[in-house]
Amino acid sequence: MSPARSYEHPDAADITLPRVLFALSDPLRLGMIHRLADNGGEVDSRELGPGLPKSTLTHHTRLLRESGLTWTRGEGRKCLISLRREDLDARFPGLLDTVLEGWRPESGV
Repeated sequence: MSPARSYEHPDAADITLPRVLFALSDPLRLGMIHRLADNGGEVDSRELGPGLPKSTLTHHTRLLRESGLTWTRGEGRKCLISLRREDLDARFPGLLDTVLEGWRPESGV
């Protein structure tokens, strides 16, 4: 059996506002964050970008993880992703709620 995949995540203290804002600047990634927030738990990465090529999905989910917006863990063949709401709210109070309330995926803007 192959070893479980491991993912590197920034410590909560190392999450920076410029990286978070950059990650949130893409409508596709904003949609992913909305799905995670609406779900409230872990989501299989494939559910975050249905129909996207695997390489595109991997790029966007990696960027979200490296910016500190998400947690990622491997479980078998699945890649489970969840929102780091507690860490984000502690670092930048109100930011995530403001972003989520201010933009909806269907708005496109």
